[in-house]
Amino acid sequence: MRLVVDFRADRMETPEGRGIARRAWEGYVGAVGKVTTPAFKPLVRKFAAGSIVDLVGFWTVWHLEGGFEGLQRLGMSRASIYRRIKLFRVAFGAHPDEFEMPGIALDLVAFRDGFKKATAKSQS
Repeated sequence: MRLVVDFRADRMETPEGRGIARRAWEGYVGAVGKVTTPAFKPLVRKFAAGSIVDLVGFWTVWHLEGGFEGLQRLGMSRASIYRRIKLFRVAFGAHPDEFEMPGIALDLVAFRDGFKKATAKSQS
């Protein structure tokens, strides 16, 4: 009897398999959502706004500091960066490196010059 079985050759049509668990979950969410959504919506909005602000800040610093390695130079851990990338992708539908924030244009030269001036003033 062989204990190691390789299922790669016997693939399912989708990562969901036959979708039994997904259909059960969607049925549950649909039924419970009708009751809980009105009660929780104000609370979710309150906390979601703060999360979106954090993600817009993450996107901004991502671009101003040159992406993943720049964030690491600032002291962010790899795990924190990956976690924020995932949250950003969920919220905005794209990787922060590829996403263009509507209404925001970043001027890296002005940022660097202004940051140098601001830090020079704070040190004097």
